[in-house]
Amino acid sequence: MEIQKVVIPAAGWGTRFLPQTKALPKEMLPVVDKPVVQYVAEEAAASGIKDIVLITGWHKRAIEDHFDRSLELEKYLQDRGKEKELAEIKRIADLANFIYIRQKGPAYGNAIPVLAAEPVIGKEYFAVLWGDEFIWADPPRLAQMIEVYKKYKGAVISAVRIDSKDNLSRYGIADLEDVKGNVFKIKKIVEKPLPQEAPSNLATHGAYILPPEIFDIIRNLKPGRGGEIWLTDAINALILQGFPVFACEIKNAKYYDTGNKIEYLKTVVEFALRHQDFGKEFKKYLKDLKL
Repeated sequence: MEIQKVVIPAAGWGTRFLPQTKALPKEMLPVVDKPVVQYVAEEAAASGIKDIVLITGWHKRAIEDHFDRSLELEKYLQDRGKEKELAEIKRIADLANFIYIRQKGPAYGNAIPVLAAEPVIGKEYFAVLWGDEFIWADPPRLAQMIEVYKKYKGAVISAVRIDSKDNLSRYGIADLEDVKGNVFKIKKIVEKPLPQEAPSNLATHGAYILPPEIFDIIRNLKPGRGGEIWLTDAINALILQGFPVFACEIKNAKYYDTGNKIEYLKTVVEFALRHQDFGKEFKKYLKDLKL
């Protein structure tokens, strides 16, 4: 079954970025001149995805507006000969077919927005990408995962190596066995382990290809850490049912945790340095700073 839909959860409060996120969705924080969620949507489109399902809330209208057509703005740009800007905002709206679902109900946890997508997903396999972080990879992360899915016919999670032992406790770390090359079979995911208790240094995080069976599992999960419903717990339950779940270590990749303040700032600086219009000027500015 082809992967045709990706779910992007984007209903959270973004409390780590308050007060900025009181009125602006964290997914709309700019990385130079594009919001974080656009990088995520572009990855999905570059991986062949046709339908992008964004799970939002009442405070996330800016996301919907960003991926919509703006005829008044388009006319303004056209009348002033701003062809480059006009082409870019048209391209954004045409990336994919955007579907929006409002997350409702009192339950919390990162599995809840995945469950909210069930009416659109139905009985298909589907992908999940978080809306406030991304991996820059060539070929795209999701495209690499889809190739693993086609070959091994199971669920797939993106994986990255964590070089510093001190950072292992920030991620879900996989207990795994080798399959071939950059592919591993996951026996269990240990959420945020102590460094000395981590089963490996491979973090399984950020992108998922999941079967429709995950919905019933989430629906029946009891609240876990912090009283929330976690996708990691649902995936571990899927493994216990005997369902094959694979980790795909992403090649030629770098992970950008833009949901974290300091990592977000690092991301902005890095992308500003590689910007074709002013990267050299910005690099000179940084060098001239008396740090």
